[in-house]
Amino acid sequence: MPNLDRRRFLRDAAAGTALVSAGGLAGAALTGPAQAAAPVAAAPGGRRSGPVSFRWWGTSAWRIDIGNRTVLLDPFLSRIDTGLFKGAFDTAKKLEVRTDVVDSLVDRAETVLVTHTHWDHYMDVPYIAGRTGARVFGTLTAYHLGLAYGLPSGQLSPVKGGEVLDFGAYTVEVVSSLHSRNRSYSMAFPGVRVSPPPKPETVADLPEGDTLAYQVRVADGPSVFFMGASDFVERNLTGLAPDVAMVALPSTTVTADYAERLLDALDRPKVVVPVHFDNFETELRNPVPVAATDREKLDGLVAAVRRVSPRSRVVVPEYHTAYHF
Repeated sequence: MPNLDRRRFLRDAAAGTALVSAGGLAGAALTGPAQAAAPVAAAPGGRRSGPVSFRWWGTSAWRIDIGNRTVLLDPFLSRIDTGLFKGAFDTAKKLEVRTDVVDSLVDRAETVLVTHTHWDHYMDVPYIAGRTGARVFGTLTAYHLGLAYGLPSGQLSPVKGGEVLDFGAYTVEVVSSLHSRNRSYSMAFPGVRVSPPPKPETVADLPEGDTLAYQVRVADGPSVFFMGASDFVERNLTGLAPDVAMVALPSTTVTADYAERLLDALDRPKVVVPVHFDNFETELRNPVPVAATDREKLDGLVAAVRRVSPRSRVVVPEYHTAYHF
């Protein structure tokens, strides 16, 4: 039996007993004021001890708790108002980390995964890394921007795609990916940083800087694929076969057969979780705010998943909710 077929067989056999549950936040330690003011050393390696939960923080941001170890992906919590959702996007909008909001949600982190360096994915990362001591993984642009913010080079790990990194309780596979395209087949703020620039001041100072995706495999737990933008390199996804896929909402229709190619390349995961569909310039408060046009896209994506991969369970997430896959 080919490897991919065997993976699908084992996954489908387990589908009847697979559980996706949602609950409230797991206590004041995660939602109240953070306790540590100084950087926290990363936890030692080894197998995990304790439950695994996934909390969505809007856009493509996630908090992953693996026992007493915490991984963050694209943690954009300040959610500043650039006018994007009002039809008056201000590219000169000043970057302003809302430390009170960030501190209330991030009490610890050992690893931060960055898909790309637009403001709504990267802006809060240097502050979080400086405060917690977390190691930041991202493109060479993410590395040089980290240096521009004053982070030490030893805390920044540039990756390209293809790396499989072992943290004991979990592994992280880095996947070379693509950013979405607008209706003109272009994107906002393209470009890379090949050396440390001046410290960024506006949203325009944070370019896309190439795009990555990540697959996190938890020891004795699920494998979960994370997208930060709505495009992908189909060939780079072959063989990942995740249990769960966090799938970015397609921003336009210029990418051909988006859902069909994506789900086929990922071997039709048991669980599909749409992300990047919310108005990410408002507070992280349920019910999740969704613009009318994005609601239509969300409904279209859900319908496409059910058509292409009818055995997949679709979970439309809410903010802060703990999901156990």
